[in-house]
Amino acid sequence: MQKQKFISYVVLVVLGIIFIVPFIIMVMASFKEMRAGLLDPISLLPTDPSLVNFNFIFSQGLFFRWIFNSFVITVIPVLSQMLLGAVMGYIFAKKQFWGKEFIFWSMMIFIMLPQQLLIIPKYIMFSDFGWINTYWALIVPELWGILGVFLVRQFFQTIPDDYEEAAYMDGGNDFQIFFKIMIPMAFPVIATVGTFTFIQLWNDLFQPLVYMTEEAMFPITVGLASLLTEQGDFGVDMAGAVISFIPTFLVFLFFQRYFTEGIQMSGLK
Repeated sequence: MQKQKFISYVVLVVLGIIFIVPFIIMVMASFKEMRAGLLDPISLLPTDPSLVNFNFIFSQGLFFRWIFNSFVITVIPVLSQMLLGAVMGYIFAKKQFWGKEFIFWSMMIFIMLPQQLLIIPKYIMFSDFGWINTYWALIVPELWGILGVFLVRQFFQTIPDDYEEAAYMDGGNDFQIFFKIMIPMAFPVIATVGTFTFIQLWNDLFQPLVYMTEEAMFPITVGLASLLTEQGDFGVDMAGAVISFIPTFLVFLFFQRYFTEGIQMSGLK
């Protein structure tokens, strides 16, 4: 038994090192002036740490506008998906109506459909709406997410109906039961949905690259990509990666406890 634990710890430590090394390289290289990445990790150690790479990025006139754009197209869908995922997950788990299973599994099919196949029809439609180079093209399609509905539904299905029946007997209505009983119980799963959504939308490069052609409308991912393509400096590349990584790291750090509980509660293995 002790031998198995020892082997498990060794494997976990090795995997941990493998996963953390790229982040260490990213951070070290961000504090060093270097035109190209080198294969020797020792060369990445900043003997004379400098903020020149960060200063270069911060000095770009549109940098803070890119940050603002990213927060707009990320935070609004995150809040919306958390709320709508909770509502729809509760309905599909606890309410009975005609075609419930057919509708739910029909929605699940769309998860298997590569989103790249829809990009041209969506671009044509958004162009007709006048949404190109506006926030609408990136916010409206992300106001609700099928994966979030699935996770919350999985959790609500594990809650005995006795809770609702007792609340009804005490005079509670559907809204009171949902907001005062179900939401507090499901908060870890809802927080997990928010974490997944934030990371996905904040790091999204493909869709903003298609729908945003004006530099002032770029989110941080597209803005840094355009800047780094022009600059071609490995140190600046890594500094940009550090800046873009910080918000997702903070969100995950804040919701870490809820995230772990939510994964377990929703049955996602």
